[in-house]
Amino acid sequence: MSGERTSWLADTIRRHKSGDAVGVYSVCSAHPTVVEAAIVQAAADDSPVLIEATSNQVDQYGGYTGMRPAEFRDLVLGIADRCGFPRNRVVLGGDHLGPNRWQGETADTAMEKADALIAAYVEAGYAKIHLDCSMSCADDPAVLDDETVAQRTARLLHVAEQSAQRGGAGLPMYVIGTEVPVPGGAHETLGVLTPTPADRAQRTIDAHRAAFTSSGLDHVWPRVMALVVQPGVEFDHLQVIDYRRNATEGLRRVLDDEAHLVFEAHSTDYQRPTQLRELVEDHWAVLKVGPGLTFAMREALFALAHIENQLVPQQSRSDLIEVVERRMLANPQYWQAYYNGDPQTQQTARRYSYSDRLRYYWADDEVDAARRHLLDNLDRVGIPLPLVSQFLPHQYDRVRAGELDLTANALVIDRIRDAMRPYARACLTENNTTGDDR
Repeated sequence: MSGERTSWLADTIRRHKSGDAVGVYSVCSAHPTVVEAAIVQAAADDSPVLIEATSNQVDQYGGYTGMRPAEFRDLVLGIADRCGFPRNRVVLGGDHLGPNRWQGETADTAMEKADALIAAYVEAGYAKIHLDCSMSCADDPAVLDDETVAQRTARLLHVAEQSAQRGGAGLPMYVIGTEVPVPGGAHETLGVLTPTPADRAQRTIDAHRAAFTSSGLDHVWPRVMALVVQPGVEFDHLQVIDYRRNATEGLRRVLDDEAHLVFEAHSTDYQRPTQLRELVEDHWAVLKVGPGLTFAMREALFALAHIENQLVPQQSRSDLIEVVERRMLANPQYWQAYYNGDPQTQQTARRYSYSDRLRYYWADDEVDAARRHLLDNLDRVGIPLPLVSQFLPHQYDRVRAGELDLTANALVIDRIRDAMRPYARACLTENNTTGDDR
């Protein structure tokens, strides 16, 4: 099933390595509205779409979304069907697959669970697998050496290959790397960010190649498509560290002699369009984006909540913003360790920070009910154009131009696409994307 999907990834990597500055952006979100926006954007660009679930979101126990890999696959494909988007153009990936979820347990226990995690993803037909064994477990030293990471990665690779053959799925493509940014952005306030040194990136490649060979998996090496290194991009709660290409000149040359390897850039959320294009040109041919998309979704939904306040009697409102705040306070596990300061500072961070810890709460039953109530209210009463202009000016322009339907969900989808459009322009050539503001 995943064979033709991996062929798109392989072809993109081949074109990039031959000198065509193309790339792939990966939508790392499990929210159905973000998934729909990604599929709508891909349809507009006449391109396949790459959607990845992280090990936090989706695992063999359900993750924080409550979905296992096969269930998330079915969700995505169901949305594609509803949008009239061909299933064979949907590429699924698994991000940070390894012992990440079980770092508080011993390495033996965590790796056993990681084995099962990998098997569940591959057997469900995921075509792009990020093997991430970079984190220490309870009985590990604070920092793992490359050899240990590579040996654990080879173990998971063996499981993945066996699972693909057992499940009859196509053979996946893989991503490796030991300098892996924290999923979802930095916890602490950032200062200067130094890209991965070239010699360290080379040691990572050498250690993994040696571990694969010693495990009898050297034949899989050509399907290792990307290496995760730090290009010097990141975000925290209040700031974004922008890419500086003059700081990566040595690092870029590490892949000159690797026929099938490009870099994968994590935490590219909120990078400006120029920096995204420079990253692709500089061989970060896979760009990951996640919190930036739910950030845009939150902006749209909060804007609609303000519109609702103008149009709907108080007793009939969704009170979405208040419901979100109440649920975040009642269940603080996803933000409390991240947002410091006085109560007002914490509230501002809960609602507006770049790290977007709010994204963990959209699946909450009360929050989701309030979201649906909001959309229903606005579609029932109708949204006057002047209020769209006030709160969602880019969407207003598209409605006026006849390019966008004036429904609440369409406005949300299009606002999320505003965060995706720069990625499409950065990754796709002029021949297969419009590059416009549709």
